[in-house]
Amino acid sequence: MYLIDKTFPEPWENLSCDEALLDMCENGFQGEILRFWEPRRHFVVLGFGSNAAAEVDLGACRARGIPLLRRYSGGATVLQGPGCLNYSLILRIPRLGLLSTITGTTSFVMERNARAIQPFVPDPISVRGYSDLTIREAKFSGNAQRRKHRFLLFHGTLLLNFDIPLAGAVLRMPARQPDYRRQRPHVEFLTNLGLPPDSAREALRKEWNASIPLPGLPETAIRNLATERYAQESWTFRR
Repeated sequence: MYLIDKTFPEPWENLSCDEALLDMCENGFQGEILRFWEPRRHFVVLGFGSNAAAEVDLGACRARGIPLLRRYSGGATVLQGPGCLNYSLILRIPRLGLLSTITGTTSFVMERNARAIQPFVPDPISVRGYSDLTIREAKFSGNAQRRKHRFLLFHGTLLLNFDIPLAGAVLRMPARQPDYRRQRPHVEFLTNLGLPPDSAREALRKEWNASIPLPGLPETAIRNLATERYAQESWTFRR
């Protein structure tokens, strides 16, 4: 597996990078990829099918200067920012096996990520709500995926030392919640692992056996997707 540790200056560039890497593999690049990146500032990210007005306090975001973006994958709306470690996996889709289905892929990735992080925390890590990683019924990792014909993108976030109260200030309570949430506000539902980013990064790198430096990025595709899609309000507020 190839490895890339790359954070772009702007949040829309980081979102476009994931799609560009998926397209690169789908269009002939021979290999799977693990990418890491860490946000430099706060921004809200809608899921592909999320409704901005229903899931985000738009006034609170404007007052704090927090931009609103939309990602390529499904899942719920989240706040990103310093204290998060993001990972992105580009995996080949086989004809048979766990990775051939959405649910099988989620189970496969979640079990491996939980195994990687478990030695660093004293409490058992559980997979809850389909694609959440939790300790003591509190969520520290949310995840989503996007599938094409030959490859899939599976990406997510580890909360390490994140401003959880800020998430509660700019995100509305979601209409759809996993049963284990029990209507808890963000400040009670989310938790930080308190791990150094390098420790979490190395644990995931070893678990996925990602050791080959990616020889190059699809810079033109990243730039075009960032400017033509991810930085555009027409994409963010799409219906």
